[in-house]
Amino acid sequence: MAAVSFSQLLNGERAVVTLFIVIVLFSLPLSLFLYGVALSLLAIFALFVEVRVETSTSLSQFKTRAGASSGILLGAVTLPTFMLSKLIQQSRAFSLHHVHLGELNYMALQYWAAFGSCFTVIMVLCLFTFDNTRSHSCRAWNAKFGLVCFLIGAELLFLYSTTGVHAIWKLLWVFFHGFAAVKLVQHLLNVFPSCVSFGEALLITVGLVLYFGDMLAYTIVKLYGYMTSSELVFMQYGFRRSEIGIIIQGLLLGLLLYAVVLKYLLRGWDGFSSSTYCGARICIEKGKSAIFFASLGFLIFVIIPSWIHFVQDFDMHPLLWVVRFVFMQPVKRLSLCLYWVCVIYLSVLRFYNISKNSKTERILLRKYYHLMAVLMFLPAVILQPKFLDLAFGAALAVFLTLEIIRVWRIWPLGQLVHEFMNAFTDHRDSDLLIVSHFSLLLGCALPIWMSSGYNDRPLAPFAGILSLGIGDTMASMVGHKYGVLRWSKTGKKTIEGTAAGIASVLAACSVLFPHLASTGYFLTEHWISLLLAVTVSGLLEAYTAQLDNAFIPLVFYSLLCL
Repeated sequence: MAAVSFSQLLNGERAVVTLFIVIVLFSLPLSLFLYGVALSLLAIFALFVEVRVETSTSLSQFKTRAGASSGILLGAVTLPTFMLSKLIQQSRAFSLHHVHLGELNYMALQYWAAFGSCFTVIMVLCLFTFDNTRSHSCRAWNAKFGLVCFLIGAELLFLYSTTGVHAIWKLLWVFFHGFAAVKLVQHLLNVFPSCVSFGEALLITVGLVLYFGDMLAYTIVKLYGYMTSSELVFMQYGFRRSEIGIIIQGLLLGLLLYAVVLKYLLRGWDGFSSSTYCGARICIEKGKSAIFFASLGFLIFVIIPSWIHFVQDFDMHPLLWVVRFVFMQPVKRLSLCLYWVCVIYLSVLRFYNISKNSKTERILLRKYYHLMAVLMFLPAVILQPKFLDLAFGAALAVFLTLEIIRVWRIWPLGQLVHEFMNAFTDHRDSDLLIVSHFSLLLGCALPIWMSSGYNDRPLAPFAGILSLGIGDTMASMVGHKYGVLRWSKTGKKTIEGTAAGIASVLAACSVLFPHLASTGYFLTEHWISLLLAVTVSGLLEAYTAQLDNAFIPLVFYSLLCL
């Protein structure tokens, strides 16, 4: 392999990611030293593999999104660093006796599961790089470096697993996450070619594995509790979760699994209908539609509620619990729903007409939806945060259902949904998979979901709304209209846009100060961390070629939690 210059080794995106990691490591308490060593190892290993991948054609068999860098470093460290920031916050709470040991252990297990998943995927990518390297010396160097990283990573996992009880279960649990992440990354890149970069695929798959594994662990604990009265399998999962969290988790995971099962149901119907009669195509499509809606209704009203009820021990049907929760404060919550419907109807109707009849660039049209997110979510975070948690889950479930309808062209809505969604896509979307609306909604929802329970950083729930709805929007609009000085020769992001994005987020924070001060939070002690968080996330938006809706809120939230 040709020599790599320092400027190639540490480009803008990698420099920002390095700064992000250094800030988090600098904030680590001594009790989490082992976790910091693991994150440092992962970052070094991911950087090594990213440089190898981008300076060779060793992974050309995977069709990633055109025009994007691999993003391996950013994708590998984002979720583990996010979990480590939450663990730092939980450690502060534990020292003040605000959370008990089970919650702290749970977050520690989530961190190591994220680390193990990302580390395993990077190890597999490393194997690909030296298997396809022509130079014998390069293959030997790759093999040695990969072996050293593997041994250190395995030793760190062993040291973690030997603390506390159930060492073998912890190792197996981390191994399960790593194996599942590798298989899911391969599946995503094969089924949806040219839709995501490596970094985006890594973030999506590790996030899904963590989310599914979390619900699976609670199910195992429940089953184990019925089978024996001895100690729980995972002490980390021995505490009760919120009802809203379990409902959202069960609903979203049920729909994701349903998307896999539906493929076989519809293929079976196509084979049956084509082998028995040659009727009109519309009859076949109506049959597929009937199968889809019947199975979807059975899933939502029977299977998913039964699973949720089993895990959480609801005193009523989970859907009835949702209705009761909404009508606990009917005026406020129904009024908020009516407000959302009005904002969505007026905004979507207006923006759709503009997209059809105007020459306005699509990137600016998409930013209008970021502003719409601010109008919808900001009042709800302040006035009805728990209800907003539930609403985010319902919205994501609707998005998943519509995407299933669009992908499979379910009659009579499939083509209509496809044409509507296609009006707002850009180069990061494709006909196979449209992810921008998911990333925007999840970018706003995750900081709010992760802030439920103990939270000593009241700005943290606003991380997604501030970074995407305000910062990213202002950066794009100002940069597009007034930007002259570009951050790089090949990129489109401008210094003027980035400065506008950072300034707008700081201005929005100053507007939120009176509300936050009423919660007893003294912001004067955290101005430096706030400025660092806003600046780093703003620079990441300027330099990254990845789907910024997915990464920026997580980075911003992680820094706010320190």
